This record gives sequence, structure tokens and C-alpha cells, in this order.
Amino acid sequence: MTLSIKKVTKKYSDLTAVNAIDFTIDAGEIFGLIGQNGAGKTTTFRMILNLQAATAGDISWQGKPINQLNRDLLGYLPEERGIFPQMTVEKQLYFFGELHGKRKKDLKPVIDYWLERFDLNDKRQAKAETLSKGNQQKVQLLASFIHQPQFLILDEPFSGLDPVNRELLMTAIIDLRDQGMTILFSSHQMDNVEELCDRLCILKKGEMLFSGALQDLKQQYGKVNLRVRSSLTAAELANLTGVVNVVTTKDGYTLRLADESYGPALFEQIGDGAYIEKFSMDYLSLDELFKLKVGEGNE
Repeated sequence: MTLSIKKVTKKYSDLTAVNAIDFTIDAGEIFGLIGQNGAGKTTTFRMILNLQAATAGDISWQGKPINQLNRDLLGYLPEERGIFPQMTVEKQLYFFGELHGKRKKDLKPVIDYWLERFDLNDKRQAKAETLSKGNQQKVQLLASFIHQPQFLILDEPFSGLDPVNRELLMTAIIDLRDQGMTILFSSHQMDNVEELCDRLCILKKGEMLFSGALQDLKQQYGKVNLRVRSSLTAAELANLTGVVNVVTTKDGYTLRLADESYGPALFEQIGDGAYIEKFSMDYLSLDELFKLKVGEGNE
């Protein structure tokens, strides 16, 4: 393992922002940390970055306490903008790289490579304030890892990006992972988390609701999403045993089942010996699982 968080708690007077959270992040892994606003994600980031001390518990990197490490090993993309509006893109990247101990001559090929890859080469002399929101986000992401850290925290890296630039950054993050960088990733867009992370931690009001493999979380609920296309109406489908609710879609109906064990019987009932154009059972999406875990049913 690379990063270890053991029974970590953070209190502010009478407020417990994080309560005894416990997880590990393996080397070369993209690990998801998700939760609603106020769940404790930012507090956790700040403790990992040694910007705040934990009230209790231990945070270690490769077996060494996080507060004893050279901070140049870490990179951080905050959710809020953290670049200088009056500084040019190129100067900005050199500034952040040199701030983390890198020499200008060593930064040049790295900066040239990433500006070309992120389609920012013609913007290198432009001031940050003149860039589109998407290009500002790309510069901010570059600034977080231009010094080539071993561990990188990304908080909402796809904010303000169109689908093309989202895919561009998604591929870059995966490549950084494949090169050995360990990444802690957070987003309110669950499809991004599901696409990038094999393992994750879900927080709610400072409490850890789940930590582990996404597939394990999905298997807790089973294949309870049933998509069908048949001659039966929504009302008729809703009356079948094992069906919790029915949603009409452009491509038929999506049924939520009480349990996946109802699948075979429903196949027989819906088909009733006739051809079924579509019958597909699947796990819940991470977005659906997140709502179940932290939604009103858990209040």
C-alpha cells in the first residue's frame, strides 16, 4: 500500500468533521472519495496534505507519517480556482514547478509536452483570465502535477469541461496512473468516479458508509435494474411480483426489482411464451448506489 488512513478523526470544538475514517490507497491506483457537500472530503484532503493536523488517528505515506514527508511528493487540484489571473499560462506552470523544487531546464520539456497534449500551445503567452473556463481548468490541472508528484489529489477535475476536453483530461489522468502516480479523486459526477475508480470511500457527515471495491458495493444490491421492451404497459409491469417501481424510458421500461432472484420468473411472465425484444438485468449505477447510501433513506 502507499497511503494509509487509520481511524482518523478531525474535530473543531463541538463539530466532528471526520469521524474515525479508515482506508488505504495502493500504489498506482485511482481511488475515489465521494460524499455530499459537508461530508468531510476537503477536511480529509487538508489532513493528507498536512495543512491541518488530525485530532486522532494516523496518516502515513509508504509507512512514514505524512507530516514528516517532503511536500513536493504531493500534488493538489482544489475545487476552487487556484491560478493567477494576470500571469501567462507558461509562466504559471514554471512558477508552480519551481515552487516544488524543479529546475526550469527540467520543466521545459514537460511543459512543452503537456501544453501540446492539452491543446494549449497557442495559449502559452495568454493571461489566465483571458482563457475559457475549460482552458483555465486544464491549466490548473497541469499546475497540480507539473512537478511530477508521486501522490496527486484531484477535487472536481472535470468542472466546466465540455465532453471533448473531459475525455482529454480523463485519458491524461489514466496515463498518469499507468506511469505509477497514485491518485485520490473526488467528484459529484458519479459517472466520472465509476469510470476512473476501482475502489472508493463514501462519506456522509464525516462518517464512512463504505470503503472498498466498487464491484463489491454493486454486488451488495445485486442485479436489480431490469430493462425491458415488451407489449405490457407500465401499469401491468408494476403489478408483477418483485417489481418495486417502473420508469418509462425512450427505449422501453426500466424496472427496479426487490431482488435479482425475481428475474427468471419475470422473464416468463413478461414473455409468456412470446418473443421478448429486450430483457436485460444489470447492477445499479454508482449514481443510484450513492443516492441509496446517502439519501433520505439513511437520514
